[in-house]
Amino acid sequence: VAINKMDTTKWSEARFQEIIKETSNFIKKVGYNPKTVAFVPISGFNGDNMIEPSSNCPWYKGWEKEVKSGKVTGKTLLEAIDSIEPPKRPSDKPLRLPLQDVYKIGGIGTVPVGRVETGVIKPGMVVTFAPANVTTEVKSVEMHHEQLTEGLPGDNVGFNVKNVSVKEIRRGNVAGDSKNDPPLGAASFNAQVIVLNHPGQVGAGYAPVLDCHTAHIACKFSELLEKIDRRTGKAVE
Repeated sequence: VAINKMDTTKWSEARFQEIIKETSNFIKKVGYNPKTVAFVPISGFNGDNMIEPSSNCPWYKGWEKEVKSGKVTGKTLLEAIDSIEPPKRPSDKPLRLPLQDVYKIGGIGTVPVGRVETGVIKPGMVVTFAPANVTTEVKSVEMHHEQLTEGLPGDNVGFNVKNVSVKEIRRGNVAGDSKNDPPLGAASFNAQVIVLNHPGQVGAGYAPVLDCHTAHIACKFSELLEKIDRRTGKAVE
């Protein structure tokens, strides 16, 4: 957590501690452990504590956080960013590639673009788009204008597909391997939802807009199944 504009409080340690307390409560509320989070006082205006330690806050001895391998310490925002452990990339799971956009490129054809979330995409693979229910062959895979032999989780790729028009698939569709557990459209599903801030009651008939990966669609709660204690994960009612 970078606490910015510290220069406007004259680098007040009391204000810094107050913000840590407030944000720690919020971090706990959404299910994280504040001990695994670095808190860094910064001022973007002058670059204090961003890349190099600042002399404006002599009381600040640095941040400390817990990671799998033990404790990590540092002073600057850059060090805090560098200490983030990269997630394990699930390349062994079935392909899931939510589309960010679909382009029609002259001389090439239809090129869907998106980030590989799980699995691997390769030229020659036959992919299925859900919920459009369109199946086609991948002609080529490209990232940063370079041809790839495969796209892995975390890669933002564009891939050229055969005999599919830009009208048949769109942002929010998900591509998967037609031969390995392809994605399917669903009329309904069960979800575990955290309500952070809502003025009224949330119950059956509530009609929010759902944003899931790149999809953006209206939906309706049909029934509430249970209420869960977010700290223990156990049902309370």
